[in-house]
Amino acid sequence: MKRPVGMLFVLLLLFPSAGQAASVYLDPGISTLARGDALKVSVRLDTDEASEECVNAVEGVLTFTGPIKPIDVSLGDSIFSLWVESPALNEAKTQVTFAGGIPNGYCGRVDGDPRLTNNLFDVIIRADSMPAADGESMAASVQFTSQTVAYLNDGFGTQAVLTTFPSSLTVLPELGEFVQDPWTEEIEADNIPPQPFSIQLEKDKLAFGGRYYIAFSTTDKQTGIDRYEVREELLSQFDTFSWGRANVSWIETRSPYVLKDQSLNSIIRVRAIDKAGNEYIATLVPDPALRTLSFTQFLTYVLFILLVLLAAVGAWFIARRRSFQKRRSEIEAIEARYTQIDHE
Repeated sequence: MKRPVGMLFVLLLLFPSAGQAASVYLDPGISTLARGDALKVSVRLDTDEASEECVNAVEGVLTFTGPIKPIDVSLGDSIFSLWVESPALNEAKTQVTFAGGIPNGYCGRVDGDPRLTNNLFDVIIRADSMPAADGESMAASVQFTSQTVAYLNDGFGTQAVLTTFPSSLTVLPELGEFVQDPWTEEIEADNIPPQPFSIQLEKDKLAFGGRYYIAFSTTDKQTGIDRYEVREELLSQFDTFSWGRANVSWIETRSPYVLKDQSLNSIIRVRAIDKAGNEYIATLVPDPALRTLSFTQFLTYVLFILLVLLAAVGAWFIARRRSFQKRRSEIEAIEARYTQIDHE
């Protein structure tokens, strides 16, 4: 018996790895949502393991049509460790752009691991909460644009033959009895901070004009990293005293980050915050041997020395004046005594 064309299409959506080329696909490929429901859609990568194909980078754009909108993204289960452009919603929340990779490439599912170890990132979408005016179900979709490409791990950046598979959704006309929102439940259950990490201080004459910069990265295996923040707490040093300005504001950033204090007279802190608000703070105190005086610090030291000199001169002047006044008083007392004797 021949399979219907529609059923074959469904099978291709569910099992895109059957093709003889790399593919990126959305999981689930088919789903139904009631109005107001949220759904986590995983962006996954498959390679042609028979030909030992390995992919080390994928970039692209996701678009959303129908009564749905992306509301968040998560890298919690991502196999990619490097992101040139982390998955992000555009301002209108109609697209998600991304560009990332993995050193040595992804060559297929890890042997012995029954899970799908091919997740690039997750997109959380939500169906429109307003009931359909006509009482009819509506079609929606999440799909890749033609800008989506993959690159082979061959040392030449060769573009892979890539097939993309969308996710087809049906949005029901009414709200369900209970709103399905697994993403909010995941966030509420996440009480574990991001993985500990360290800050690497780097300087290369070919990068950032030879200025000092820091590199950092970590993961969060539950809801994923939401953002990184950095601050440089300027150190002040006079004799044996040193302290950092703990009231410096945090600045949202990404790795790599060019340091504002190129003299390295600052304590550097990077804070990783996950989607649930849990955080881990890494700290770097630069090697004192690398520190130099900035112009501001040079002026501070000069002003400090001038103040010390002024204080010393002032103390000497006051001491001299007091000595002069004391001697003058003694002379006046002697003169008064001799005057008294003369009168007698």
